[in-house]
Amino acid sequence: MKLINKKICMGKDIGIHGNLFGGFMMSWIDEAAAAYATEYCCTPNMVTLRVGEMLFRKPLKTGNHVRIYGEVAHLGNTSITMNIEARKYNVYSGEETVMCTTSITFVRIDDDGQPTPIGESVKRKHVENVAAEALAEA
Repeated sequence: MKLINKKICMGKDIGIHGNLFGGFMMSWIDEAAAAYATEYCCTPNMVTLRVGEMLFRKPLKTGNHVRIYGEVAHLGNTSITMNIEARKYNVYSGEETVMCTTSITFVRIDDDGQPTPIGESVKRKHVENVAAEALAEA
């Protein structure tokens, strides 16, 4: 997975139980994933279509560092689906602990808000990336 954003949990982000409010985590993930999707697909015209089940594994507290990672799970004709992990980062040890996981799908749209194909050059680059990753794992 690729590091796509970093955050620090602040006092203003805390809910009534003393933990990070889940809605803020959802917002951070959507923003980071949208930025990654627009870069990957070489277009600013991407909108969130679907967010999969969000599993909040552990709470985050004030002062915790959060790193958000993403990887492309699928590139379709008009859409991109990514797997996302939010991890707590320990600045002393460098250790990371998975705090939240989900998948998220974006669709490329035209000026009228209708789905439009992702560019062929992006699709070719994606196929090359998948092949390179498979070779690296072998």
